[in-house]
Amino acid sequence: MQTDLSKFNNNWFNPGAGVIKRWLWFYINTFFVNSYLIPLPALKVFLLRLFGAKIGKGVMIKPKVNIKYPWNISIGDYSWIGEDVWIDSLSKISIGKNVCISQGAFLLTGNHDFTKSSFDLIVKEIVIEDGVWIGAKAVVCPGIVCYSHAILTVGSIATKELEAYSIYQGNPAQKIKNRNLIS
Repeated sequence: MQTDLSKFNNNWFNPGAGVIKRWLWFYINTFFVNSYLIPLPALKVFLLRLFGAKIGKGVMIKPKVNIKYPWNISIGDYSWIGEDVWIDSLSKISIGKNVCISQGAFLLTGNHDFTKSSFDLIVKEIVIEDGVWIGAKAVVCPGIVCYSHAILTVGSIATKELEAYSIYQGNPAQKIKNRNLIS
């Protein structure tokens, strides 16, 4: 069975930069950010800022981080982006201060409407507020807000907002308890 590609209608999508900038970022990302060759976080932060990312002070970006469009992301002071994190920033992603995005996590702003034969692209922003911890191999889906100091545990999938000072686990992630911080 052949698919009629003329049905696909994602012409409305604008990645926020021209084709030359996107291609240039593709190669910079491949060789300097999504790589083990250059382990220097300061260089990665510099390159991300050069391409329009808003990044605070003391941000740690580990090796093999894959960022789709840096001009769509902001990262607050002293946040940590772990190894193998994929930031699929088709839309805006706002990461607050003192946030930890652990290794292998996915921040996904895009999906497809499987109910339509045209399989239309759906794009929604992600907001991760201050003090949030996204566990290793966890997934934050399009349109999700992770409120202040919430935790999404290892391998969990956030399909709805995460309440402040709460811990979520599972697929789909469910609140399992409150997060009580000790000063």
